[in-house]
Amino acid sequence: MTNKPVSNLAQRLEKGLFTVTAEVTLPDSIEKEALVARAKMLEPYCDAINITDSTGAVPHFSNIAAASILIENDIEPIIQFSCRDRNRIAVQADVIGAHAMGVRNIFCVTGDGVQTGDHPEAKPVFDLDSVTLLTTINHLKTKGKFLSGRELDAKPDLYLGAAVNPFVPPFEQRALRLLKKQKAGASFFQSQYCFDIERFETFLDRLMELTKGSPPPLLVGVGPLRSARFARWLRENVPGVAVPDSIIEKIEKYPRKEQQKAGVEACIEIVETIKTLTGVAGIHVMAYNWESSVSEIIEATGLSKTARNI
Repeated sequence: MTNKPVSNLAQRLEKGLFTVTAEVTLPDSIEKEALVARAKMLEPYCDAINITDSTGAVPHFSNIAAASILIENDIEPIIQFSCRDRNRIAVQADVIGAHAMGVRNIFCVTGDGVQTGDHPEAKPVFDLDSVTLLTTINHLKTKGKFLSGRELDAKPDLYLGAAVNPFVPPFEQRALRLLKKQKAGASFFQSQYCFDIERFETFLDRLMELTKGSPPPLLVGVGPLRSARFARWLRENVPGVAVPDSIIEKIEKYPRKEQQKAGVEACIEIVETIKTLTGVAGIHVMAYNWESSVSEIIEATGLSKTARNI
């Protein structure tokens, strides 16, 4: 394993440079062109792109195949691994296979339960949770061995990340949970959507206190809301997403045709505030099926690659 940063994402975060990542919506397609088109909308504005793992317990384009396709197109992926569909045998096999294809950034999540998706009769695995998933992959990384003790021919160069959600109870435990994941091997974090700045600042203050002012790199999740109706759907149907009434009411003041614009403007306001907070390493933009909105958000907030001297 090398001592230099293993990826562009790692290099930027380790240098303390403000970093922008985004999530690409994986298509329901048997062809790769749709994925490439969506990713190329994001690439000019992002340092790396997240590839989800059948998020919402709904099957989409394979995350490992998608990562390989992005690498073919000179786009750096952050591949998500969830615990819902893989046991520890499959996790270890997929990690070393992904590494062989050039994947260096791996993001570990628990995964949404099957009851939230369109295959509620599926049997979930959950052999691991998000913390033991991290320790499993970190074992491969640091020891060059499978959990069984069998050796790999080399240690994989990996940069591990994990999720944090300051917006669901128990609120006072969220910073401690982040540090538990850091101890398990996470080097960076991305948060769930941030629509409640006050709640996030309370979390950040606690994290800064616990880390004596030196928190691990944290990218704050942001995203535009297409409409007040979509905001309510997100709050009611996506686990862990908290959208305050104040945000919905702000968007709802506009006629239906103008609510998309209002949703983008609300996101821009949130990003502008996040930029001022000490302890934040960057933002993570989640614009589900709306990649075209990312350019407007990034340009309006002065976070384009040109503005960041990239």
